[in-house]
Amino acid sequence: MSPISIVVITLNEEKRIGRLLEDLSKQSHQSFEVIVVDSNSDDNTCEVAQGFEKALPALSVHKMEGRGTSLGRNTGAKLASFERILFLDADVRLEPTFLTNALHQLEKRKLEVAGVYMSAEELSAGYRLGYGLFNAGLYLTSFFFPTSVGACLFSTKRAHEEISGFDESIVLCEDCDYVRRASETWRYRMIPVSFWFDPRRLEQDGFFKMGLTYLKANVRRFFFGEMRNNEMTYEFGHYKDAENKC
Repeated sequence: MSPISIVVITLNEEKRIGRLLEDLSKQSHQSFEVIVVDSNSDDNTCEVAQGFEKALPALSVHKMEGRGTSLGRNTGAKLASFERILFLDADVRLEPTFLTNALHQLEKRKLEVAGVYMSAEELSAGYRLGYGLFNAGLYLTSFFFPTSVGACLFSTKRAHEEISGFDESIVLCEDCDYVRRASETWRYRMIPVSFWFDPRRLEQDGFFKMGLTYLKANVRRFFFGEMRNNEMTYEFGHYKDAENKC
């Protein structure tokens, strides 16, 4: 299987970045580098990440002066050594066979850009229902108006450079814009693997409120195009620490 560059963006994630890096150190596929791109965190995120240099020999940590989801991902892509890229958020968790299974699907389906489903394993019935509906939406829209979860997204340097990376002028749904533009040149699909991410996003914003926000945003995108003039507000890295309830 091909080697892969894993770009992890962070902002004040000292309590979570270690969990993801530990998951990566246990992957059955070990041909990868990890590029942590930090958005000038106020805590010890970088120091915690650097503590995994022995477990992850191909780990590098880069602290930016500015902040931004798209800025961080674009910075990481420029630093990537390998053609295949995986973009991750710091609060993602992965099974040990995640990379092996995902790379197999990508090579089998000959995909440049691909999305990944969200796992609701061990969460409450309400979350499982919500995740199921959300994943169904990701699958259905992949055929005509691709949407994606940027917290776990596969791409390649070729595709990334061809579309000029993530649009840094977009605050909300920049990941959906990325896969939409990529799908104009390459076939985009969801692959049958999943990742887990911290439910604090849903707990703090509200399950239905967050779902409605993204539904409204994508309906607006479909009819009026991408949002570049603060039509809807979204703050990068606004989630506070909370106890894991899964």
